[in-house]
Amino acid sequence: MKKHCGKNQTRNHKFYAYIYNTVEVLFIKKKTEYYLSVSKTFVMSAAIQQSKQRIQSIDILRGVVMLIMAIDHVRDFFHIAAWTDIPTNLATTTPQLFFTRWITHFCAPAFVFLSGASAFLAGQRKTKKELSIFLIKRGLWLVLIELVVMSLAFSFNPLYNVFFLQVIWITGWSMVFLGLFVRTSMTYIILIGCIITFGHNILDYVQLPQQGATHVLWSLFFTASGTLFKYGQSRFVLDLYAILPWTGVMFLGYGFGTLYKKNSDAIRRRKTVLMIGIAVTIFFIVLRFINAYGDPGYWSTQKNGLYTLLSFLNTTKYPPSLCYLSMTIGPALIFLSLIETANNKVTSILSMYGRVPFFYYVLHFYMIHILCVIVFFATGHTSKDIIDPNVPFFFRPQHFGFDLPIVYAIWFFVIAVLYKPCKWFDNYRRTHTQWWLSYL
Repeated sequence: MKKHCGKNQTRNHKFYAYIYNTVEVLFIKKKTEYYLSVSKTFVMSAAIQQSKQRIQSIDILRGVVMLIMAIDHVRDFFHIAAWTDIPTNLATTTPQLFFTRWITHFCAPAFVFLSGASAFLAGQRKTKKELSIFLIKRGLWLVLIELVVMSLAFSFNPLYNVFFLQVIWITGWSMVFLGLFVRTSMTYIILIGCIITFGHNILDYVQLPQQGATHVLWSLFFTASGTLFKYGQSRFVLDLYAILPWTGVMFLGYGFGTLYKKNSDAIRRRKTVLMIGIAVTIFFIVLRFINAYGDPGYWSTQKNGLYTLLSFLNTTKYPPSLCYLSMTIGPALIFLSLIETANNKVTSILSMYGRVPFFYYVLHFYMIHILCVIVFFATGHTSKDIIDPNVPFFFRPQHFGFDLPIVYAIWFFVIAVLYKPCKWFDNYRRTHTQWWLSYL
């Protein structure tokens, strides 16, 4: 009897030991799987954050130019003389109006140049083939956005009687060309950028066709300056930006992006960027002073020293002359160098705008035009005033608007209201990984 009980106890002991060991193994296995899952999630999260890392100084500069850019667009819709005179006309302008327009000259060159640098930085995580395909697809996407979304924002004309070819148009085509050339070498890209940027003002001395298909091609690629093409009954294309001069800027920006490679010496980079900025600015001053090449509009002595300075600074944007590009990109690079270590509340706000430039650009145009519609009716205008043959924008008669102080007040209101939407979208982009976000 005792022997039988002993055998049962031994058997029970083995059974409980087996159950215990099995549970322990399962527990350890589950715990291991849990830690592996957590580790995998952490690694993936870190990889996502690493892939989304940005150069803050570039975002700050881009944010500054995006905010400044809005001044000019508000002026187009709300300044009393926006469609009756040119703000850089030295015979009629004031220093305040001139500099309101002149300060916005920095926006397009800095934006396109930084787009080239950003393309290089994006390419650090891709093969040449992947980067090429991405740039071509994104470029064509931007061209479509310009024709469909932005032309409607400019005109509010649902029939699209006028297509506007502006900065998104040339940014898109410049990306397409960059996408084709990234498969070559950095040397070729920089060389082509230099040839276009330094050489396209030779066309100032060439008699080009003034009509026909050849005229259209020359205008689209080299000489557009508010050129109007008619392609049907009451249908037009208004081309303000010639493609290739801006493509040269993006190519040079792509080469500039090499200064921001991973593990590069930050102190040395800041000094290099500063020296490049100073050199380009001095180059502008010397070239402009010589008054022989680099801009079709020569400066001249005016009624006083201030207006002579305005004449000196009054370089040509359409198409962008060598003087215009060096006048704007040089100081922009100096600023970029000086803000690289800046980190405060102001730079945080500016960089936020700079991280969502496309979203901000589209939104701010629609907001400005909607405000224009509200003011249009609030100031007593009626439906018969919606279309003015002298202005391609609906709800913006030629003789409409306010003086500069009101224009600046509206500008500040626009950028302040857009802060929350831009901040929301910035946060959404940083916490989501959908493929379509890379196109925005």
